[in-house]
Amino acid sequence: MNNVLTDQADTGYRLAEQKAAQYFTSLHEQLLDNTYTIVLTQDIHLWQKKHIQPFSWLSFLSPRQRKPESRDAHRYIHWLNVTGKLDDYLDRSISYIYMRDLGKALDSSETQKRIQRVVQDTKAYFMRSNTTHSKEQPDYISLAALYRWAQKENVETAVIWVINKLKHVASNIPKELDAEQAQRKLLKIILGVVLHVNDDMNDETPQAERSERLDAAIRLGYSYGLTYPFIDDLLDSQALTAQEKEQYSLLIRNALLTGIVPDIGEWKGANLKVIQYVHAELREAFEYIKNYQRPETQRTFFEQSYVFFQSQEIDRAKKLSNANYSNEELYIPIIIKSSSSRLIVRSVLSASADEGFDLRTFYYGIYNQLADDFADMFDDMEEGAVTPYTYYLKYRDLRPDLINPYELYWAVISYLIHEVYHSDAKTREVILDRAINGLKRCKERLGQEQYNEVMNTFASGQPEFNRLIQQMVRKADDVDFLDKLLRDQVIMQLQNDKQEKQDFLDTIRTVREQINIELQISKPGGLPEMKGILIDAANYSLQGDGKRLRPILTWVMGVREYGLHESSIIPLLRSLEYMHTASLIFDDLPTQDNASTRRGRSTLHQVHNSATAELTGLFLIQKAIGEQSSLNQFDAATVLTLIQYSAEKAEDMCMGQAMDLNAKGKTLTLEQLNMICFYKTGIAFEAALVMPAILAQVKGVEIASLKKFAYHAGIAFQIKDDLLDLEGDHRVLGKPAGQDVRNNSSTFVSILGEDGAKKEMWEHYCLATDALNEMPKPISFLRHLLDYIIGRER
Repeated sequence: MNNVLTDQADTGYRLAEQKAAQYFTSLHEQLLDNTYTIVLTQDIHLWQKKHIQPFSWLSFLSPRQRKPESRDAHRYIHWLNVTGKLDDYLDRSISYIYMRDLGKALDSSETQKRIQRVVQDTKAYFMRSNTTHSKEQPDYISLAALYRWAQKENVETAVIWVINKLKHVASNIPKELDAEQAQRKLLKIILGVVLHVNDDMNDETPQAERSERLDAAIRLGYSYGLTYPFIDDLLDSQALTAQEKEQYSLLIRNALLTGIVPDIGEWKGANLKVIQYVHAELREAFEYIKNYQRPETQRTFFEQSYVFFQSQEIDRAKKLSNANYSNEELYIPIIIKSSSSRLIVRSVLSASADEGFDLRTFYYGIYNQLADDFADMFDDMEEGAVTPYTYYLKYRDLRPDLINPYELYWAVISYLIHEVYHSDAKTREVILDRAINGLKRCKERLGQEQYNEVMNTFASGQPEFNRLIQQMVRKADDVDFLDKLLRDQVIMQLQNDKQEKQDFLDTIRTVREQINIELQISKPGGLPEMKGILIDAANYSLQGDGKRLRPILTWVMGVREYGLHESSIIPLLRSLEYMHTASLIFDDLPTQDNASTRRGRSTLHQVHNSATAELTGLFLIQKAIGEQSSLNQFDAATVLTLIQYSAEKAEDMCMGQAMDLNAKGKTLTLEQLNMICFYKTGIAFEAALVMPAILAQVKGVEIASLKKFAYHAGIAFQIKDDLLDLEGDHRVLGKPAGQDVRNNSSTFVSILGEDGAKKEMWEHYCLATDALNEMPKPISFLRHLLDYIIGRER
């Protein structure tokens, strides 16, 4: 390792230590002379006038005015709006974000204008979401909403890129990490970087420049945010052995000192596969950030990155079994790392120096860190992690010199309000709102008894001040924050999505296995030889590794959504797969697509001959009609309606294939391609949805929404097929890649290009989502089907 670079880095860290030591000394002096409680008592008396309302029997008795649980975001936002509290709620929430994440001073008139603009935009979004999703709890955090924003800002390519990146991160997070928390942190960092860039622009910023900067912000946010799950969390977890952590830390240190990510080298440990993925992602992220830097900011970026990493390493190396850490050893690395985590954002963006931002962010960091450590102290204690709270809990009786971190937290609040933000009334309001909200959430989480024990441990040294604080915790109102609500919603949604996705995959697997058993056509004795050959040929095609999406979809809609008896719709499931397999046999023929493999095996005409393949396809179509006519547990008129509908759709599919064959070698318009795609692919999705609806005799309005969903989902499916044909692995696809080019077929990729095809796929994803939102009740399976369609690899 280059000694000069190491010396420079160590010098930078020592300067950060000196600055942090001066700040810590100032805070310690406030603790010793107890001035902070006197000042804060006056602040709280001013603050409480807005937050403690006189008791009203009317509000107690009126259920319409009763405050709902904030965990129910939809009802809570609605209640805030009805009671006239939404504007204040958003104002304090956005103001807090401007202080914490953007390093702004709230006494700036320009900052206030920007805050109010964001407040109004946020309010409009919530009101629109509540109206649009009136039948269900609105999905405030959705891929469709994100993509619509991307279209508005002309950053679709960056958003598609980051969605794919986030999907791969989620699937590669080691099981020892809290996956939902890791993803939440990453999303939060991306949003924070985008906010930084957005705040630097105004109405006069040209749209092209705005789009370019937001595109970079999304990529930079992901690249920087990746360090949280894959450096901070990974090194804190038990996923790696001690030896592996040492190797990994050395890799990171070398990268920050040299500006070059070293190769993994010889890895000593069982987690090489995890490290290979993490190393590749972090190397790509590191190179992107480095290349984005201006020459004059690159050194600052590396210095700040090293200071951040080194402070984390020093803090991480502490052992709870060591009873001899000084107060300085406990707090100075925390001051450094908590401020560095946000100071580095502007460095990542290659932004020019901002002394005001740097100072405010430096002093503000430990406030957030102490609040977070207070909330997590019992989890940290269980894991043996050293934080000011866990160390104080363990050694307070043995070490009277130890600083009480809860008291220091209030000293930091006093310092921020009066020394950093110059006694600004708005700042006092927001910071005290946040502090009391944190204690309220802690009390709710722990329960009254355990909360009292915590307060007896940490607050007994200032009884008068603590009585005032606890009075505020009991009585003060209107101290909730949007970021906490969204944090809870994100975690809950990630957990629910994870469970729903698992249910979706389990359903596909179990129903697919059942359908595979039911599909095989029996061959009783005494059959003519040629019919036996056709049955064998049909079973060969049916035995391929098919996805069975269409009959699975019919099963889900029929059994789960409409309550039809499982055994009663088995003939319908068979008919759908027979019809679909027949269409594939015809598609693969030399006179049509001339495919050599299908579903991972040789196509039927390769195994037999074209004539046998053609006859087998006709045989399967007739079997499908026979299965539909055997739906004898349903009303005859209803079954007749279903057969008529099925026949019409089969005609449409034939027309779609004919249109596709006729289009070979021709350049199609997007409208023509959409039409062909719908008749070839979308019709089959529609039939899978509509046929069980016909049997269940659902209303025409709902069938119309199903058709709209099928139209857009079918086109999205076909676009994904076209993209896979361009970039897929034939071993995963089960058929040769590049077939569209060889067949001279017009595809979404050939017409729109790869990026344009991806954008068109996401447009149809959004339109299909809109159709789902029109349904009488949410159908999570269809939502996950959409995610599967655009995320699949075969």
